[in-house]
Amino acid sequence: MRSVGYGTDAVAADLAKRRTPVAVPSVAAEPDLVVEERATGFCGAVVSCDKHAVVLEDRHLRRRAFPLDAAGFLLDGRPVTLFPLPSGGVPTAPTRTASGSVRVSGERARVARGGRIMVEGKHDAELVERVWGDDLRVEGVVVELLDGLDNLPVAVRDFAPRPGRRLGVLADHLVNGSKETRIAAEIRNPNVLIVGHPYVDIWQAVKPAAIGIEAWPAIDRGVPWKEGVCAALGERGGPAAMWRRILARVNSYTDLEVPLLRSVEQLIDFVTAEP
Repeated sequence: MRSVGYGTDAVAADLAKRRTPVAVPSVAAEPDLVVEERATGFCGAVVSCDKHAVVLEDRHLRRRAFPLDAAGFLLDGRPVTLFPLPSGGVPTAPTRTASGSVRVSGERARVARGGRIMVEGKHDAELVERVWGDDLRVEGVVVELLDGLDNLPVAVRDFAPRPGRRLGVLADHLVNGSKETRIAAEIRNPNVLIVGHPYVDIWQAVKPAAIGIEAWPAIDRGVPWKEGVCAALGERGGPAAMWRRILARVNSYTDLEVPLLRSVEQLIDFVTAEP
């Protein structure tokens, strides 16, 4: 017996609809595409992809590889399947800067703001420019040289920090008991932020793998650190040639150690904060 008004069994029709497979869109796994792996909830940007797996990197710089299972990912909350770009495909313009920030297209560099970032030396400035240059130009932040942290007290006095004119300082070897830590402790101004990294020199903030070595060499006390590194790595051209070799291998934030990344991002946020 059928109910009046129904030409077919309503329950059966509903079940049939549920059994009908829903088409899941396929999306090319382009570099920097942000997706979520459904089973684990891991969310990250595509680093690489082949026919077997995709590698994602999250905002904490952690990387994980996942198989390309059907509908195994979410894009903007919707299930998708991923497939690798064909070899020899047309390259797309990068959507992120070397620091990992979303690239701002068609925007000119901002007029320099009152806030500044100071770094100890030329190599520090060149490394910051290499990775964060695009971000700094968009934000209008100028990087200046201290020529050594010993000059910091005078530099702070001359700069005269105040609200809307904040000063951020990136220091090498900022560890307990170091000369750099003692100098930083002398500066007490709410409009000055001094952060740094634990490495003897900014060179060490570059991951060894980025320049093709297993680890930075240990240098005996009393031996100038940079000269000792050059000797240990067979660089006869001296520190200048060694630095060119290091800097040329830095392509993005993934080539740098986390303590440096954290410190520079802190400084940019500090000097660009609205008063």
